Order: sequence, then structure tokens, then C-alpha cells
Amino acid sequence: MSQVAISGNASGTGTLTIAAPNTNSNYTLNLPAATGTVMVSGNMPAFSAYQSSAQTLSSATLTKIQFQTEEFDTNSCFDSTTNYRFTPNVAGYYLVSGHVQPDASYTAGIQAIYKNGSVYKYGSYNANATGVSQPSVTCLVYLNGSTDYVEFYGSFTTGQATVATSAFTWFQGHMARAA
Repeated sequence: MSQVAISGNASGTGTLTIAAPNTNSNYTLNLPAATGTVMVSGNMPAFSAYQSSAQTLSSATLTKIQFQTEEFDTNSCFDSTTNYRFTPNVAGYYLVSGHVQPDASYTAGIQAIYKNGSVYKYGSYNANATGVSQPSVTCLVYLNGSTDYVEFYGSFTTGQATVATSAFTWFQGHMARAA
């Protein structure tokens, strides 16, 4: 295995070691013109959570959806027990999406991503008499990495319970780009 070691810095300490895979191929490492933390896939916050217990929603009232089960949470930024929100610990632009499925027919429904307690983006207004539409919302949002958070809300014209499974009522997000 080939290695490149660069030693020293302005204070005369530190070592950077880059190790190439054990192959006969050539590889190129391109670093961005950036200072501070360089994000790589291993330290970019991401989560996926779903509802494991049905929740009854009031008629035509946006209600925070409770996502009790985490499929993954790479930086421990999703609260699945109290606030059901994502508060990433790295500043950047995040792609978040959510979906809520009612357990019965309805005439209309709406979904929303909330940022810091207020509506940030609405999903499309869904009209469906058979209850088989796909009520979801996706958006790109800047989060400051310390106090900003996002939550998922939903409502239907008739009060009813949600379908609580990983395939039907879920919320997920990941960092798309560092700030």
C-alpha cells in the first residue's frame, strides 16, 4: 500500500497520512478550497424515522406527527422520544422529506415541514376519496448546526388515525451540502 505522509504545521506539530488502496490503479484526491471542517460522507448528519404507534389526528388541524422509531440516526440528532424533531449538529443545507398515510378514506389532506416551530414548506394539497394518495412533502432547508430544527406536521379533513409502519408514515433527511 502506498502512503503519503505530510508532517508539521505552523506550530511544528501534527501529521497527515493518506493511504491508497492496495491496487495497481491510480487515484486522485481533490480537496475543496475550504478552511475548517471538510465534510465527507462519514460525518454528514442523516436520519430516517417512522411511526410505530398510530396517532389520531384532529379534523383539519395541522398536528405534529410522532415518529417513535429510528431506522438510522448517524449523529444522534433526531429526537424519537419527546419532541420528534431533527436538530443537526453541523451547519448546512439539508434535504428533508416526510410522508403520512391515513388509515381510512379522506377528502383532502396537507403536510408541512416546520422549521423552529413555524411552517417552512407545505406539501401538495391532496384530494382523494379512496385514501390511496401519497401525501408527502420534500424541501431543502438551511439549518445552523446548533439551534435550528425541523419537524413534520400533517392533517386530513376528517379526524382519523395514521398508518403506523415504516412504509407509510415516515420522516427523513440528510445534509446535502455544508454551509
